[in-house]
Amino acid sequence: MQKPIKIGTRSSKLALWQAYYVADRLKEKGLQVEIVPFETKGDKIQNVAISKIGSKGVFTEELEDSLRNKDIDIAVHSAKDMPGSLPEDLHLIAFGPREIANDVIVSHNPDFKIKKGSIIGTSSTRRAALLKRLYPEIVRVEMRGNLQTRFRKLEEGHCEAMLLAYAGVERMGYTDKIVLKLPLDTFTPAVGQGSVAIEAAKDMNPSLYEVIRSAVNCKETEKCLLAERAFLKQLNGGCSVPVYGYAHFEGNQLHMKGGVISLDGTECIEDNLSTDGDAVALGQALASAISQRGALDLLATIKAKQSSS
Repeated sequence: MQKPIKIGTRSSKLALWQAYYVADRLKEKGLQVEIVPFETKGDKIQNVAISKIGSKGVFTEELEDSLRNKDIDIAVHSAKDMPGSLPEDLHLIAFGPREIANDVIVSHNPDFKIKKGSIIGTSSTRRAALLKRLYPEIVRVEMRGNLQTRFRKLEEGHCEAMLLAYAGVERMGYTDKIVLKLPLDTFTPAVGQGSVAIEAAKDMNPSLYEVIRSAVNCKETEKCLLAERAFLKQLNGGCSVPVYGYAHFEGNQLHMKGGVISLDGTECIEDNLSTDGDAVALGQALASAISQRGALDLLATIKAKQSSS
């Protein structure tokens, strides 16, 4: 009897949705699967901002340890939770087709409009900084927890609206709560937002590697995320710093916008580049372009403020 493929995942409802999505694709290839849920450091610590927990491995460390120990065969992540640099013995082997990558404003009030004094919840430093830049008169409140917990807090009145990724809102069935979809050009998403990533040990069985890629990997999404992740890696970024990057195809041209924004939204260093060639080189070139204009110095200032506050 075939040994089931063990799929590691965070235990939240959204993370399990992603794991079962991958499981279904593998079942279509005739494989048996087993879902193995984990509670990560980022899931356990809910009363502290992510930037205070640590910028790397917040949502991945426990799954990565299990990959090394062979307790699981693959780990399924939200691609946006993955730091730019991975451990030497692990790698990302597949990316699922990308959902709409926009951020959205959600509210239980269908008539909600952003105005002076509006109270909006988000736990993302990138979203908070972009909010301050575009809507400086709003009030931002910290909003940690899984999607269901956040919607419960919204209903309890912790805030008037929340800023979330469209992908999670859609997958959990909350699209009727969307009051505004923010444009990608002015509210650029996190690297990898909207895609599911599969992580594995580099010494995994080659035939299993091939069947997983053939079942799950979207080649267009992969090229976009390779560019975005190369950009993030060169900036040494993680999920707790306000770095953003989004790549997309227009015909044969791969276009990418990326940048860094200060915590208060007052300083932003960004650029756009395109290529019909190598995706990784595009991300690296974009990171170099904004680094020459002070992006690394801005990131150093941001990290110093986060560690001292």
